[in-house]
Amino acid sequence: MRSAARAITFGRLEVASFTHSAVYLGLLVCAFAIGNPEPETFVLGLAHGLMWIGMSLLCIVAARARIVPFWLAVTVAVLGGLGPFAGSIGFVLESRRRSRREALSKAVNTR
Repeated sequence: MRSAARAITFGRLEVASFTHSAVYLGLLVCAFAIGNPEPETFVLGLAHGLMWIGMSLLCIVAARARIVPFWLAVTVAVLGGLGPFAGSIGFVLESRRRSRREALSKAVNTR
């Protein structure tokens, strides 16, 4: 598990989350706006399902390794099957929180 956790980074998970959201958006467009073309809808649906499983497992490992906070792992794992946009929003919020904390840390260290 330690070797897998070393390959997992916040940035890689964030990119994977946005990719998952893009695949899901493509699925929604295919299924509802274009009229459910096959095999495109099937392929996008399968990709979404497999990515959700993969993201859930990776985020659980990342939470245990303290790469992502627990709330973000739960958001991805629980809400990701219905709408991976929640996980992507969670990554944006956590990224902003980390940037603020880093800026605050630098400001305190320069005094």
